[in-house]
Amino acid sequence: QVQLVESGGGLVQAGGSLRLSCATSGLTSSYYAMGWFRQAPGNEHKFVAVISSSGGFTYYADSVKGRFTISRDNAKNMVYLQMNSLKPEDTAVYYCTADRTYSTARSYDNADYWGQGTQVTVSS
Repeated sequence: QVQLVESGGGLVQAGGSLRLSCATSGLTSSYYAMGWFRQAPGNEHKFVAVISSSGGFTYYADSVKGRFTISRDNAKNMVYLQMNSLKPEDTAVYYCTADRTYSTARSYDNADYWGQGTQVTVSS
């Protein structure tokens, strides 16, 4: 059974940092591009960042570029999202996804697997 489990969310003041983790099981994570998406109340899932299966390629939404860093440790089946200089508009539920194809990994609906999400709240 494939599972993606996010952790590391919480409440932080504006300007602070959080590190999200995504633990994968039941799949060979090194075969998958991994993505992070977020969903604020009343909004659709929005792309945040993606990393290729090897970790050699990354891509970010303009809204987080320079503040967030995606990384992975295939030996540990883990994906991370380091979030710095957080803003109130970063408040959302953050989801981890796995996609066999890097070129389509910026689409939430096209993912092969999804996690349940972790809440991030940034206070002003």
